[in-house]
Amino acid sequence: MITSHSMGKTIRIGTRESQLAVWQANLVKELLFQKGYNAELVFIKSEGDIDLKTPLYEIGVQGIFTRALDIALLTGEIDIAVHSMKDVPTLMAKGIVQAAVLKRASYKDLLVPRPGYVFSNKNGPQMIATSSIRRKAQWLHRYPHDTIENLRGNVNTRLRKVAESGWDGAIFAAAGLERIGLRPDNAIELDWMLPAPAQGAVIVVSTDNNTYCMEACAHLHDEDTGLCAGIERDFLRALLGGCSTPISALAKVEHEHLVFEGNILSKDGKQKKEIFKKAAVRDAKNIGVDAAKELLQNGGQEILSQFDK
Repeated sequence: MITSHSMGKTIRIGTRESQLAVWQANLVKELLFQKGYNAELVFIKSEGDIDLKTPLYEIGVQGIFTRALDIALLTGEIDIAVHSMKDVPTLMAKGIVQAAVLKRASYKDLLVPRPGYVFSNKNGPQMIATSSIRRKAQWLHRYPHDTIENLRGNVNTRLRKVAESGWDGAIFAAAGLERIGLRPDNAIELDWMLPAPAQGAVIVVSTDNNTYCMEACAHLHDEDTGLCAGIERDFLRALLGGCSTPISALAKVEHEHLVFEGNILSKDGKQKKEIFKKAAVRDAKNIGVDAAKELLQNGGQEILSQFDK
């Protein structure tokens, strides 16, 4: 597709080097190409000599998965960066703004049992692996006698560990496995588990002064996903939650209405407070913040006070 944009500059897309990150960056590259924009991938290592040019983060928020790309954006090494939206701090680095949110994939969590293992509540206490405090708390709320083991690494590494370990299974985001074609046949959808805010959504960010890229990425933006993921992140921010707090949220557009569900749990899963809200889409902008305030008043504050701020 040749348009007037094709003569313009090549948009440099920053990405981490994991298979999933590269897949997401290539998706953005392809979508931009379909709209007549040239783009190329630039691989940014997460570690290295980054302390010398640390960006000024509002209120000290630093995203473990986004920091190196933030620095590359602010120093002009790349034009846009692509992230799993759930990994992005709710307060972004100064000068960095949302350029687009792509149409959401599955927001669900999956249990991947180890090969040959048939998962059942009747098996007695089981050993489940996850590094997510949100998944751990929800799992223990439902299965209080199970043991949770820590599981880190990218998707490929974690899948390999499940096959090699003595664990009975591990929890993954469905979207991550499905995007790179690695969802095992024996995976079980955890319909009862509420996802991380913005799980399954991909965000494109740029600098607030990059008009060309902001205009280009506007073509990729999905209104419903942007609204829902934004509301979920509002809920998280209003609860002052981060990766170390078991906070979950899901907003969905259904027949001109926005349906919102959120919860907070204690680390051990014993305490849980949840909230449900529904509003017409046109009135739903503040539903995440309102839900957070309501939850705090109805027992959420006691749970939240257990966590170090």
